[in-house]
Amino acid sequence: MKHEGRNPLGLYTIGIAALFLAGFFLLVVFGAQSYRNTVADQEQNDGTRAQLAYLAAAVKGCDAAGAVHLVEKDDGQMLVLEDGESGYALRIYRLGDRLLEDYGPADSALNPEEAQTIGETSVFAVDTPAAGLLRVTTDAGQVLLHLRSGGAA
Repeated sequence: MKHEGRNPLGLYTIGIAALFLAGFFLLVVFGAQSYRNTVADQEQNDGTRAQLAYLAAAVKGCDAAGAVHLVEKDDGQMLVLEDGESGYALRIYRLGDRLLEDYGPADSALNPEEAQTIGETSVFAVDTPAAGLLRVTTDAGQVLLHLRSGGAA
């Protein structure tokens, strides 16, 4: 007598393979989404840190006796970093929600149309909490710099 039935082992094999395939696809989808979110957060963090790092590098690059000045303007502060030999200066200031750098003769008028944008910020404050220290604050945070030249005027 012959048994006319299907072998259940084939159905189990197909079911287990489909289960593993579905799990693999879910793992790929959730892993890609997690990676995309991690990269977006890292890019935002890098952009935030880049603004403060640029300001720190600019100040340190011009750190000489009498080269770092703070100027009060009607609409905020301006950080002036002079190159004593050439008579030119790098002037960093906020206009609207943009942090700008303007390079030109130290005694010339500002030219915002030609200025380079450092980044977006609604806060730009510079103060000297102690002798030889300079604190620069933006939306990205604050950086505290020790001036080898002795301080800002």
